Amino acid sequence: MKILYIIPLAMMLSCCSSVKNQSVSGSGKLDTQLLKDVETLSSDAYQGRKTGTKGAELARAYIIERFQKLGLKSYPQHVNYAQEFTFNSRSGAKVNGTNIIGYIPGKGSNAIVVSAHYDHLGVVKDQVFNGADDNASGTAGLLKIAAYFAKNKPNNTIIFAAFDAEEMGLQGAKAFVGNPPVPINTIAVNLNMDMISHSEKGELYVCGTFKYPQLKRYVDTTRKDVKVILGHDDPKLGHDDWTNQSDQGAFNAKNIPFLYFGVEDHKDYHKATDEYPTITKQFFSDASNAVLDVVKSIDRQTGLQQLLKDKMIMKN
Repeated sequence: MKILYIIPLAMMLSCCSSVKNQSVSGSGKLDTQLLKDVETLSSDAYQGRKTGTKGAELARAYIIERFQKLGLKSYPQHVNYAQEFTFNSRSGAKVNGTNIIGYIPGKGSNAIVVSAHYDHLGVVKDQVFNGADDNASGTAGLLKIAAYFAKNKPNNTIIFAAFDAEEMGLQGAKAFVGNPPVPINTIAVNLNMDMISHSEKGELYVCGTFKYPQLKRYVDTTRKDVKVILGHDDPKLGHDDWTNQSDQGAFNAKNIPFLYFGVEDHKDYHKATDEYPTITKQFFSDASNAVLDVVKSIDRQTGLQQLLKDKMIMKN
């Protein structure tokens, strides 16, 4: 779905927001660390980051090093940020996965989970599927948000979760919500990024406000560099429901409100051409800033009492 003109009221009341740059140049500012993180994680050295491979191990080492340098804390039950888990693959074989979980403590006990999966498809028929957009981009966005809150203490505890095995059925996110490091009733919201760097038309989708309308207030619709258009998983509009398209689905299954940030499928989606040179760098920098602003907006609600109170206010 591409909407490039006047927004009808019905679209403004649905669940998934298409964010469209209002100018060709966007903000004009590129985030060099953000781009470095994507370029590194999507290089051939990481072998496509498939779960259970040497490439995934290298990706974890990179993310852990960045967490350490940023000063993120590790939960006692997660040695050096690692939450290990086992699951059965679609073929029935047992697979070991590892989430990377860090946090920055807030002033209260309630938590925001900022997440992105770091795994991808690995090597297929001797071709490396580097997954720059899917999802080195979301992982880099997570690191950017962590860097901000490392310097600006949050009101609420923010958990940064780099999930493994999303490509194998959201397995890392399922393991997290099945055995969370904090009481699950203190998790107020999940903010998940999956593919936020590749859009030639400058469109980013923000989904979740159809099921959880209380989250609309935190998405800024007045930005100069992006325009929020509500759409997608409102069944009245006949669009695909993206609730279970990425790791936010595991949180939704536990009645935890979510916002999902991502782009539509593009010509490089799940192809060997999803590489660093094919991302849209200006869009990526602007999109990551937009996500950061949403996290900041939600965190301003000290203690998140209202979000927790509204948890069950959703549209089925």
